[in-house]
Amino acid sequence: MFRRGGRRTEKKAPGERLVTLIRKPGCHLCDDAQVVIEKVCGDLGVPWEYKDITQDEELHREYWEQIPVVLVDGAQHTFWRVNEERLRKALTQ
Repeated sequence: MFRRGGRRTEKKAPGERLVTLIRKPGCHLCDDAQVVIEKVCGDLGVPWEYKDITQDEELHREYWEQIPVVLVDGAQHTFWRVNEERLRKALTQ
């Protein structure tokens, strides 16, 4: 266990993590984000998924102005551009 922001949390194994890419069709930034996610998650053995913002009204309301959005274990990690080193660090700490 380790402390993060004053809370005790258990470090998760890579296979227990989940990265979610919220994207829309025809979005070049989304395509770029997916390339980074595929690389990092592939290297680390972390599962990932994508959700189409045009198919989910709640996601559309919440994230429309920020896509692509990356969630790590359901919490927002970043939006617009995905930094490979930052994502890798988030998934290994």
